[in-house]
Amino acid sequence: MRVVSRLWLVFGLVFACLIVSMSSAVQAQTVTPDDTARVLAGMAPSAGSPLSALTQDPAWRRHAAFFDNAFDQLEQRQLSKIRSWADTNLATPQQAMFYFFSGPDFLYADAFHPKAATYVMAALEPTGPIPDLTRLPRGTVGPALAYVERSLQSILSFSFFITKNMKVDLHEGEINGTLPILYVFLARTGKTIRSADLIWLDASGVVHAANEPATRNATTGARIVFAGADGVEKTLYYFSTDLSDSGVKASGFLKFCEPFAPGNSLLKSASYLLHENSFSQVRSWLLKNSATIVQDDSGIPLASYDTRAWRFFPFGRYAGPIDKFPNMYQNSYARLFARAQPLDFGIGYRWRTRESNVLLSVRAPSADTTVSAEATGPAETSYQPARARRQPRPPESIPMYPPPPRRDDFIFWPRW
Repeated sequence: MRVVSRLWLVFGLVFACLIVSMSSAVQAQTVTPDDTARVLAGMAPSAGSPLSALTQDPAWRRHAAFFDNAFDQLEQRQLSKIRSWADTNLATPQQAMFYFFSGPDFLYADAFHPKAATYVMAALEPTGPIPDLTRLPRGTVGPALAYVERSLQSILSFSFFITKNMKVDLHEGEINGTLPILYVFLARTGKTIRSADLIWLDASGVVHAANEPATRNATTGARIVFAGADGVEKTLYYFSTDLSDSGVKASGFLKFCEPFAPGNSLLKSASYLLHENSFSQVRSWLLKNSATIVQDDSGIPLASYDTRAWRFFPFGRYAGPIDKFPNMYQNSYARLFARAQPLDFGIGYRWRTRESNVLLSVRAPSADTTVSAEATGPAETSYQPARARRQPRPPESIPMYPPPPRRDDFIFWPRW
């Protein structure tokens, strides 16, 4: 009996070790969203990842070298300067950060607002499926990575996505949608993705999993939980939705956003859509629910701000809109920027440093959020030829904080 008992004991130990070994093998074969993000970003995945084999492909190695160089340059000439600017000028971080008309641009959301706990981004660009590199057909690694590079070309060069190009790029190839680009930006900004799933919103703004039957007019999107170097978990929401008045009326997007308010908002290269009457609901919502708004002149027109509720910090130079957007010149913007502080990075459609403008609008502590967001009247849209523009001192009706010490360290951002 003792011999039999010992044999059963030995058998039990061997069986337990086998189970542990099999479990470890299964775990080692699991492809995590973070490994996927790192491979798409040209970075090595975790040890033992099934995606490690892809990094031996010459196409991936060329891709990695390209991204190493591109993001190194972007960090030096752009992102490091934005973070420094944000550290100096955005003294009161909020838990939430709103970035409408963003496309998949987490890169600048993180640079301006690295301390946010929740990022809410929204644009027309489709979310696409959860990226799965294990399903790439043989020989398609190179074309798939080329899609990622092509999709990021404009934002790496000029700080914004070109919408008409995105309409084509985000529907092509084995990897498509905004999720692969969000993955790349998360990996390249030092984030670790903990989970990623597809979601949708009902008309009340309630989040549902993608596998639940969607209602009519559901707003589709994705939720990514990630952590930075400090290990603190944060959440990124991206929604593919129409932000026009008719679009937000039919969706639950703004209702979803309400519990996160007040937040800090970012508007960049927004096609001057918020100057139009057909985007009045989103414009009013942002003015009511933002503690600060960082924007270039393509964001909310200055005439839509209630000057009793906001204070303004202008930075850079207002050179007017580019030719693609005629009739969007703002006289009040020009007057405000006559006393602007220097800006050492380029941003927006006028991406060269000497032509860029950033307006930091800060809600006054005592401001009543029930005051009409359109109290100061319609936007100014009379474009003037360059030689006719004047920049007189801003009137007293445009309140400004005392300007910080001036710096003369403009840096030209070359195209590369």
